[in-house]
Amino acid sequence: MRISALPALLLWVAACNVSAQLIDEDPDWKEVDVPAPPAFRVDRLVPLEMPRHISLKLGFDADTLRITTDGIVRYVMVATAASGSTYASYEGIRCLTGEVKIYARHGATGQWIPVKDPQWKPLNDNQPSPHAMALARQGACNGRAPASHVSAEIIQQFTRRAPDQR
Repeated sequence: MRISALPALLLWVAACNVSAQLIDEDPDWKEVDVPAPPAFRVDRLVPLEMPRHISLKLGFDADTLRITTDGIVRYVMVATAASGSTYASYEGIRCLTGEVKIYARHGATGQWIPVKDPQWKPLNDNQPSPHAMALARQGACNGRAPASHVSAEIIQQFTRRAPDQR
């Protein structure tokens, strides 16, 4: 009887640990007023390592990367197709809860178009391209916390990697 109870106990402890990681530790947390989408340049993109099945080249403009006082890592993500056309979005990652939000999209006119009623979504639900999860894992987040020093720490994580071999 003791032997069969041990696996159940271990499973219960693991489940408690996982669920504790998903609980927002500050129920009074509020997102600050979102800064306006920053200007970006495609010639200073830092590439993301993405799965080979994703045909777009994805990168973020390092000069747009900011961590605001609410702990949100905000940035401009740029996707470039094989044809050379680009798409950009102004996004934020909340490392503590593993969520991403798109605030604005860069339109064909060259102007930012705000997203109506932007919502936080789980990083693992960031489809069709899992770029936000890749950015979080590759340096924007340090576990459940944002990287502490944007320009030094995050950019250094990306420059240490081997170049994309696609």
